[in-house]
Amino acid sequence: MTHSSPDGSGGTPTPLSGSATPLSGSVALRRSLATALLADIDRLTDRAVDDIRAHSGAYASDAPVTREDLRAICRDNLLRALEDFGGLTATGGDFEGAARETGRRRAEQGVPLDTVLRAYRRGGRVLWQVMAEHLRGRTGRDADSRDTELDMASGVWETIDRYSVAMADAYRIAQLELQRRQDTRRVAVFEALLDGRADDPAVAAAAAAALGVPVVDRYVVVVAAQDPAAQPHPSPFLEAQGLWSFWRPRSGRYAGIVRLPRRDAPTARPAGAGPGADPATRALLAALRERTGATAGVSPEFERLSQAGRALRLAEQTLRTLPAGSGEIAAFDDRLPQVLLSGRTDIAERIVTVHLGPVLATGGERAALLSTLRAWLDHGCSASRAADQLYCHRNTVLNRIGRVAELTGRSSESGEARLDWALALRALPYAGPASAPGPPDAPAGGT
Repeated sequence: MTHSSPDGSGGTPTPLSGSATPLSGSVALRRSLATALLADIDRLTDRAVDDIRAHSGAYASDAPVTREDLRAICRDNLLRALEDFGGLTATGGDFEGAARETGRRRAEQGVPLDTVLRAYRRGGRVLWQVMAEHLRGRTGRDADSRDTELDMASGVWETIDRYSVAMADAYRIAQLELQRRQDTRRVAVFEALLDGRADDPAVAAAAAAALGVPVVDRYVVVVAAQDPAAQPHPSPFLEAQGLWSFWRPRSGRYAGIVRLPRRDAPTARPAGAGPGADPATRALLAALRERTGATAGVSPEFERLSQAGRALRLAEQTLRTLPAGSGEIAAFDDRLPQVLLSGRTDIAERIVTVHLGPVLATGGERAALLSTLRAWLDHGCSASRAADQLYCHRNTVLNRIGRVAELTGRSSESGEARLDWALALRALPYAGPASAPGPPDAPAGGT
């Protein structure tokens, strides 16, 4: 390895030479100083390494930078710096190459940039201390020696700054490249999860490592029908609420995996809540409604990342039951009848025909009968509460329900009849234009 930084980070102070603007002072003195220190480069390197490790817990820990790694990098940087300072021929090519290699290597090792820069300063300090010792001990030291020493110090620290900048630039470039590779890998494993390839334990483990989440936890998949030009980007505000998520555009929609908080104890569902009324899921639905404006389906909760492919299909089925552009967000468990009916329009049409066909055939009476039947069923078959919703008299509701019963040949007191009517009302949007009471709701996403 040919890169060393007196700071142990891989960069070394080196006074100006061909690549830097020369300062006042003796060129001969620079050369003699550099030559003297190069002759004892190993001792100088050990002194720099010891100083860096004494002042940095990160380097003293031997992880991820071992003493051998630190020493090799320091030696190379000191060598380049001294050759640069003394105006000598570079033995390894580019004077600042060692500093750039240090930045790249430390970025890959995950050493914080501030730690590397501090190590550069420590290495530069040692280099100047050794130079000062040589200056004070040289023969023929004359009256202008103080000015000469100041010039030498200026050259050393200017070189340290120059090498530090070169190292930091290389560090940041390497960090961006590492981030790009990491993002590419995350996208690849995310696609593998949603494609159902995580049945292979190795794939599931690789996905968990790349995404930074456990193989087993509480997860849901969300699929949103969203214009790709106006992506919802829900990650930031979900993260602010303590929810990890990862999202990608997929087939003209937006798909995401969301990690739910751990459930400490079984929680009673709120009164009137649907079957999927887990508090964490409800909080997620509310957050998505508030912040995205997207129409979206949410899968049932699953435990293993390997189940993400199946969860994606269930979230997509939920989305297909929602009107396009409605901004509605629903959980799979809250849309079970609609999921079943939306997948079989022939069955939906038959359910409507069998249980509400005569009502649909009434023409002008149809809309009032259907809206009253829906309100009556939604309010527990209470004529009074349905009348309050419809702004009509209770007797009007009773008369209309009686008319539905007469047309269909069923008793409004029959639990089976009520179930059939409720199912037929849910089937209406999926039964085709001939059966629907008005323009049918288009499925979300236009499919």
